[in-house]
Parts: sequence; C-alpha cells; structure tokens
Amino acid sequence: MELNKYSKNVTQDPTQPAAQAMLYALGLSERDLKKPFIGIGSTGYQGNPCNMHLNDLAALAKESIDQQELVGLIFNSIGVSDGISMGTLGMRYSLPSRDIIADSMETVVQAMNYDGLITVVGCDKNMPGALMGMLRLNRPSILVYGGTIAPGCVGDKKLDVVSAFEAWGEKVAGSINEDQYKEVIKNACPGPGACGGMYTANTMSSAIEAMGMSLPYSSSNPAVDQSKQKECDAIGQAIRNLIEKDLKPLDIVTKSSLINALKLITVLGGSTNAVLHMLAIARAAQIELTIDDIQKISDTTPFLADLKPSGKYVMEDLHKVGGVPAVMKYMLDHDMIDGSCLTVTGKTIAENLKDVKGLKEDQDVIHAIDNPIKETGHIRILYGNLAKEGAVAKITGKEGLRFQGKAIVFDSEMEANKGIKDGLVQSGNVVVIRYVGPKGGPGMPEMLKPTSAIMGAGLGKEVALITDGRFSGGTHGFVVGHITPEAQEGGVLALVQNNDEISIDAETNTIELLVAEEEIAQRRAAWVKPELKVQHGSLYKYANIVSSASKGCVTDEFN
Repeated sequence: MELNKYSKNVTQDPTQPAAQAMLYALGLSERDLKKPFIGIGSTGYQGNPCNMHLNDLAALAKESIDQQELVGLIFNSIGVSDGISMGTLGMRYSLPSRDIIADSMETVVQAMNYDGLITVVGCDKNMPGALMGMLRLNRPSILVYGGTIAPGCVGDKKLDVVSAFEAWGEKVAGSINEDQYKEVIKNACPGPGACGGMYTANTMSSAIEAMGMSLPYSSSNPAVDQSKQKECDAIGQAIRNLIEKDLKPLDIVTKSSLINALKLITVLGGSTNAVLHMLAIARAAQIELTIDDIQKISDTTPFLADLKPSGKYVMEDLHKVGGVPAVMKYMLDHDMIDGSCLTVTGKTIAENLKDVKGLKEDQDVIHAIDNPIKETGHIRILYGNLAKEGAVAKITGKEGLRFQGKAIVFDSEMEANKGIKDGLVQSGNVVVIRYVGPKGGPGMPEMLKPTSAIMGAGLGKEVALITDGRFSGGTHGFVVGHITPEAQEGGVLALVQNNDEISIDAETNTIELLVAEEEIAQRRAAWVKPELKVQHGSLYKYANIVSSASKGCVTDEFN
C-alpha cells in the first residue's frame, strides 16, 4: 500500500520539477521525498496563555514524526483569545475564527498535498475549527490539545480567569477593595494553558477525546506537565499507524461517537458553546445532528462533575484523580457510552480503556451515578414565542429550575455592562441583551463580562439573563443564550420592552414573552430592521453567510 498517496503528486511526478526543487530547498533529501508528508498545524502565538506554548509542542511532535520515516512540516493558523477580547468589540471575531481555522487547515493540507495532519491547538475555537478541517479533508489525523492551565491562588482560594471577571463585579458591588481586586488579577493565570475550569476549551478537548480523535489523556494532561510532552513524543508512531491502516476521521467520527462526546459533555457539565461546535462538527462529518438530539441526550444523562464554573474543582484536579479516561471508564462500566467506536490509536474505546485505572477512591470531583449533582443534564434546549427555533440554557439546578421576572432591555453588551455597573439591574429582573447574535453582533460574542458582573454583585440567584449572543464556558447563573431567530432577523426578542414579563422554565423547556399576541403583532408592524453594524471586511462577510445558532453558526450553508 502506498503511504504517500497525496504527497507523491508533487514529490514523485517528473512533471513537477519546480515543486521538488522547492522541497530540496527545505533541506529534504531524495529519500525524504519518498516518505509520507505530515502537516503539523499549530495555532501557537505569543499573545495568549492558551496558545503561547503550542509552537514548542508542535516542534516536539515534528521530532516524533521525523523519527518514524515520515516528514513533518509545521504550519500555523490563527487564534483569538476569548479572555483578552471579552467585553470588547474584538470578541465579535472569536466565533468566526473557528471557521477561519477550519478553512485554513483544509486549505494548507489540500494545497500542499500532505498525507496526514496533526493539529496542535489550545483555545476555545481552535479545537472545533481544527477538527472541522480534519473531517473535511478525511486524511489520517490526530488532534493534540495544548492542555489546561494550572490554577492560580490567593490565600487558600483557587483562581482562574473567571475569578478575574467576577472580581470586577465584586469591586463594583463594594465587597472587595482595589488592592484585593488587583491581587486576584495578578494571580489568576499563572502560566501556559487553556482556562482551567470546565469551560469551552476543556469541554471541547474532552469531547474530541471521547470522539476518538485525540490520544487518551490528551484532554486532561496539563499544559506544563511531563505527560503533555510524552503525548507529543507518541504522536509519530500514532500517525504512522493511522497511515498504514488508512484509518481516517470519517471512520472514527460517527453518530455513535458524537453521542459519546455529548454524553461526556453532559456528565462534566460542559460549556453551552459545545452545542454550536458539535452541530458544526456533525455538519463537517455529514452526520445529521440537531439541537433536539442534544436535548434527548441531556434528558437521559446525569450531571456528575463538581467542576468550575458552577462547582469548585478545575481540570488539573480531574487529572489528579484519573483524568478523562477514568471518567470514560466509569461511563463505560455503567453503559453510558458505546465502547465499540474506533479511535486514533487504531483501537476501540473499550480496548483503550481496558487497562486504564478507574477514578481514585475517596475523590469527590466526579459524583457517583447514584448521587448526581443533577439527575439530568445541565444543557436545556428551550422553545417558546421568544425562541421559535430554539435557545440554549445552562441550568445546573443550583440556580433553580424556573424564573419569571420583568425585562430590562439592552441593545448591546456595552449598554448592559453599564446598566449593571450603574445599578439599573435589580433583583427579579430578566436582563435582555439583544442584537448580539451571529448576524447582529456580528459574530455572536460571549456575554461573560455581564454574567460575571451579575455574579460578582451577588445577584446570581436573583436575576436571569437572556440573549441572542452566547456565553463563555465560564458563565454560570440562570442564563439563556443562542435565542433564534435572533433580534437582527426579526425574532420576538427584538420586540421585548422594559417591564414585560418573561417566563423561563427548565423543566418544561420553555421560554415565553408573557405579552398578548395582538400586542406582539403591533410591535412587529412598527419594528424596523437595523442595518448591519459593519459594512465591510471579514465580519460583514460572516454576517451575510453565517447560519443561525440552531444550525451551529456554520459558514458553508449559504442563506
């Protein structure tokens, strides 16, 4: 069997002398040109702790690949730091970066005729973007997660990046002073690695491991731990094995493996962003998956992990009690996942987990199935006159299961942040942030700053927040996002007025504007669709081609 079936188009074709001359310029030998070429796509860059170490990991992966009679060739894609861009207009570029990463990975590998792909990725949109590119390419591929950050610390309190956002709310509320505020900021993020709780990066890395597209322990090996270096050292042999077996992403990512991933997300209490990303991943794999499928999984899967943001532990704590493989082994032992699904090891999930040690005794990071944090999942898909095409709520049960209150309406995140700071948001309010959806934002920015300010101000259990934007994995509280149709498209959210009653019910999975249909019709007749907030550039292009949140905000389904 030919192992270089793509690269041979440029390395072995005598009518491609220029291509071969350029490859010799890289220092490759005639023998090297007969080897399979493996692209190593890194999203490493200096501006973000999630990504600052990825180029070093990519170099380790290249060494491992070169030792296996393969040629590893590193290239880079972009990244956007959610934590740094959060609360600014820059956050509008975060979700679009996912599809740019997917496009760029696909573009380089196709254009350069690589036989396989390793992606070394760190922050939230890196992982689904890289996986979407792998699925489109369908060449032997493995995803390497850069790993989680170590927790920060002030006194005996563990910190992470969300601690910094919530400290701002505490300062605004007067519960901490300026010196205490700065102490949290300076100590929240101690070094390399993605945000430490079960936020979007750790959610998606865990999901991708459950899908079988990364090596065991990849999602829970910390960024600065020797286990991450050993993982990179094993990449060469693993990708060689995949090429020899011709085992490709579409052999691994199936409907069953997507369900495994969604069940693990539910058990771990993962980010609502996973809904967007899993829908987009399924589309890239050409597998039918809807938000209603996600609700069915949430209805039958318990929430077991006491992890931040709603719990007390971070990903490093999960690593210490056995990591994601130990959680998967527990799930397999309780018939919660399909162990027959293939993985990038060339083995099934059940075979990978056979010799894995289970969760450590006396640990309390993962609750037992007979003592769940919540008997059903935390992700709820809501419908109603406010969300005729669906919305996504993150309800852990700690904030209650039902909320009804008077709307206080903001037409941008900036207005909402100012309103919270100025004390306009009161106990009993339903905070409405609209015109921040995929088209209205544009780019569907995350609302972590206002939700953190609400939590920091001590209103977490006393107000709800709804939006056509989305939430960081760090968000907690009674929140509903991804409301579709979005306000920009004339959804009922655009018609809400201050003091309207809104009802949210996570047991009946409904979200309703308690206003007479006749009044809604009158408001609709008077509504004027606003112009897009941008009129040129990448966000303008994105706003004109992006699908709704209920379809994953994909950019290859033209409206």
